[in-house]
Amino acid sequence: MGQGEQRKELDKKTLERFKKILLKEREQIVGEVIQTYKSSQEVGQDGIQDIGDEASNIYNKQILMSLNESERLRLQEVDEALDRIENGTYGICEECGGPISLKRLEVRPVAKYCVPCLTKLEKGR
Repeated sequence: MGQGEQRKELDKKTLERFKKILLKEREQIVGEVIQTYKSSQEVGQDGIQDIGDEASNIYNKQILMSLNESERLRLQEVDEALDRIENGTYGICEECGGPISLKRLEVRPVAKYCVPCLTKLEKGR
């Protein structure tokens, strides 16, 4: 009924594919900053710090501070899209509650609005 019918095209397999795309983009944004940070730092005090530990240690402060405004915005959009996948609202327009076309999501996986609502919102600005 209702929401289930609207989301036919966004089955579990499709959602999983978008999740992988979004996680890869997130990794790319954060990874670039980690590489920059690592290349400008000495090896950890003991010289054997695990890369996962290092990434989590620097992530909260250094990475977010190192991101420029557009990278921060991209990261926020990706994180919000991943949250929508987790809470079952991915692919649903935040304005009208209708489905966002699969074609639009293919082009812009972080899309929050269907094309008609996006057009309306842009005209209103």
